[in-house]
Amino acid sequence: MAVVPLRELDELARKLAHERHGSFSERALGRAYEEYLARRRTPLAAFRLRADGREFGTFYDLVADPTAGRETLELVLESPPPAGAAWEFLRPFERVTFAADGGADVVPLGGGAPTHVIARFLLREHYLPRTQDEEDRAASGGPRVTLPTTMRSLPEGLEACRTRGLLPFSVAVLLYFADERVAYELDLARSTLLTDLRAGRVAPARRVPRTARTSWRVDRVIGRGDMPLLAARSLSVLVESQGMTAIEMSHVFGGVRETVDSALQGLAARGFASFDRRTGTYRPRMDAFAPPTAITEAAPSAGSTTHPALRTSVQELIAAADARASCPLCGDPLAPGTRGILCAKCAAEVAAG
Repeated sequence: MAVVPLRELDELARKLAHERHGSFSERALGRAYEEYLARRRTPLAAFRLRADGREFGTFYDLVADPTAGRETLELVLESPPPAGAAWEFLRPFERVTFAADGGADVVPLGGGAPTHVIARFLLREHYLPRTQDEEDRAASGGPRVTLPTTMRSLPEGLEACRTRGLLPFSVAVLLYFADERVAYELDLARSTLLTDLRAGRVAPARRVPRTARTSWRVDRVIGRGDMPLLAARSLSVLVESQGMTAIEMSHVFGGVRETVDSALQGLAARGFASFDRRTGTYRPRMDAFAPPTAITEAAPSAGSTTHPALRTSVQELIAAADARASCPLCGDPLAPGTRGILCAKCAAEVAAG
């Protein structure tokens, strides 16, 4: 598949970032571009973009037009494979229409009624122009040239590219369905949709489904942009599992075990994962993504002698119950911040009985 040449990216960076994309930034862009191309992933299908009734050859052509994509953007797959192994961990689709309000309509593979979802874009590999002075300040402990957040709606993402000179090489399109969140990764340099990293490497039966609400909380943590890419990817995979070893995780990413293990240790140090020394298994700490009220409820009283492992288990159970967010009797969704297990209607009926 055709690759966007470095020359076009260099011209776009100069157009967007002006004097910040000087000779130093040009060399840095070239290194980042070559490093990204060397980490090639398995493509699932090529895609094309359509905005405002016009088709754009690449994502970068879209960014170069300051008025394009402000209302809607359509991503259309070209000759996608049939539902099956290629779509492992993903929902097959043939096109997605993104709206400016953050919503999107997903047309399933083979046609049919579209499903309305919430859509966000999570920045993966990218290049942000910077000057030699800015790089020197960062190297000496000063402020770095960064983006305030990496999870954005369509208008926010395009605005960041056009105003900051941001050049994404890949992004994850997060689609929040009613029952789950599905992440689709796009290679923007090659205009391709990529297979899921776990496809063919992790048995689908080992996946632990999470609600869209739970995934949203995890994605917001990742979207702060304060953890390395490998750690962010590892967290996403770990959360949708009962636990994985560093060896299993390195098989997913195809890297050196020590590098992956270092990323997992970092997640454990930040409280996002626990580590079982007996089995070498890292497990997600779902309580780390629970709302503050859930953690407060789970906190032991003063002077309590409850075992720490038991407290953790209770926190995880409460986080899971909160993520379910539905009444176990009638099935109606619980109101945000509800402390009880039952909805107000069922709680009143139980009390009356």
